[in-house]
Parts: sequence; structure tokens; C-alpha cells
Amino acid sequence: MALAGGLLALVALMAVYWHRWPGMFGHVALVACLLLLLLVVYAAGNFAARNLEDAAPAVRVSLSSAFWVQVFCLCLMMIDVLQRMTRSVFTQVFFALFAFAALVLLFLSGALDQLSIMREYANRREAFAGALGEHMMLVFSALGPALVIGVPLGLLGLRRLRLRSSLFSTLNVFQTIPSIALFGLLVAPLSSLGEAVPLFRELGVRGIGSTPAIIALVLYALLPIARNTYAGFAQVPPAAIEAAQGMGMTPRQILWRVEVPLALPVLLSGLRIVVVQSIGLAVVAALIGAGGLGTFVFNGLGQYAIDLVLLGAIPTIILAVLADCLLQLLVSLSRRKGAT
Repeated sequence: MALAGGLLALVALMAVYWHRWPGMFGHVALVACLLLLLLVVYAAGNFAARNLEDAAPAVRVSLSSAFWVQVFCLCLMMIDVLQRMTRSVFTQVFFALFAFAALVLLFLSGALDQLSIMREYANRREAFAGALGEHMMLVFSALGPALVIGVPLGLLGLRRLRLRSSLFSTLNVFQTIPSIALFGLLVAPLSSLGEAVPLFRELGVRGIGSTPAIIALVLYALLPIARNTYAGFAQVPPAAIEAAQGMGMTPRQILWRVEVPLALPVLLSGLRIVVVQSIGLAVVAALIGAGGLGTFVFNGLGQYAIDLVLLGAIPTIILAVLADCLLQLLVSLSRRKGAT
């Protein structure tokens, strides 16, 4: 780890002199950061393997705060160097996916198996797979209704000026309610609705579980989708619409062939916000029995088991980062297509 610390200091020095000789230090600093990140992760796994050879089965090796500080600093350095080197989203996303693939290969190699967090994963492999599936189900189940409701609301705010202020003010109320409070507020009415209507009860509508979690995620997603829909269609040049009308297009043709392609980058930006937000909020949904990766987080907090907390928190962060990278790529592609 001393070698890793020295290399980290060297990379930091290169970052300081980056503005003087960007061509000289740019690619070297980027490669050095990635290699050092892999070295730090591998060194932690190697240290655990060497120290647990003759130890009792109950002995664990956990990752300390120094490890996370180094990983955090290296990630910040890579982000900074990438942003200084190029503004191309394609290049940035490609490097991020390449770095993620390198870490996955290190994970699959078994070099990290003796770490405490990996032992927690090995003991709960099936439960982890189920929780990951539940987490993704919550996100995607909320995403569809949010788009079906939010996009028309954004268009309504664009077409009806009198409703715009009250519409966005109402949607903004949901953003001000803390997530735990909103989940709790939905328990009583959904329980009563499930008891009063047998059909809803058979469909799984009840005060705890996935139903209130999905409803809450939909409510949180409405404002970003509606506001970005409004902003996207509002920035369509009037000249483009007039030209389409002059060509004899119908209002429906103008909507799908002119307005939607031009507004698509802003719409996807709103979708990006919603997906990343929903991945994080779905963790809290475990408090009302919705499952997902939050189950490990709150079980770990209850048992004061930090590795169990990390088993739920780290995959959540990875899912959010991957979703953000892929949607950034889609936004960039839509801008290029709209420009042509």
C-alpha cells in the first residue's frame, strides 16, 4: 500500500502540472490513474488472501477508510483528466466502461474472494441475485407509468399557459416530501383500498411491499419528466414548425417528425435524471418491504455490519453510474441526429 500511496502522490503531481503540459501528461496521467486503481483493489485482495491462510474461518479482513479515500481520489482524478482531455461524451463513456470491465475481470479472477465483503456476497449469492432483480423491477415498473403520465403533463403545461404554474407547483410538492415520509403516507390509504376492493387486493395492492414503493417512485419522477418535456418542446424553433406547416404536414406529422426529434435530447436528459434518482430511492423502499438492494443496507445497519451495508450500497452506486453513462451516450447520439 505504500507503493500505491507513492504512485497516488505522483499522479496528483502530474495533475497539478497538467495545465502547463497537457499533451505530455494527459494520456500518461489517465493510464496511471487506472492502473493505480486496479493495483489498490488487487493489493487489498492479496493482503486478505495472505493474512487468512492460517487464520480461523471466522476471521475477516475488511476494507478500511484509507482504501476508500484512495479509490475516491483516483476516480476524481480520472474524471478531471478525461474532462480536460476531451469533451466527447463517446470517449468519456468508452473509458468509463473500459475501466468498469477491467474491475469486473479482477472480480471474476478470484483475487478478491478473501475480502469480507466478498465473503458476505458468497454467503448470500442467491439472495443478492433476487434483491438485484427486485431493485431493477421497482425502477422499471415506475419508469413506464411516469413517462405515460409525465410526458402528457409536460405537453399540457406547454399548450395551456394558465395551467402551467399550478401544474409544476403541484408536482414540486412531491419533491419536497422526504422519501421515508412519502412511503409512510401511502401505507394507510393503500391498506384501506386493498381491504375495501377485493380486486385490488388480488392484484397485490396493499400498504407494504412493491405497490407503495412504485407509486412513490412515480410521484418523484413526474416533475423531472414533465419539466424536461416542457423545456424540450418549448425550445423547438418556431421556424421549423412553420416550415413543416408550409410543406403540408398535419399536426401529428409535425409532432413526430419535427418536434419530437428536436426535443429528444432534453427529454432523454430528464429520463437520465429520473433513472438515477429512482435507483437511489429504491434503496429506501426496503423499509416498507419492497425488497431490493436496500434490504442489505438496512440489515447491515441493524446488525452494525458494514460489509453487509456495502454489499447493498456499492451495486446501487454501480447501477446508477452505468445508467448515467449509457443515457449520456443516448443524449449525445440524439443531439447529433437532431443536428443532421
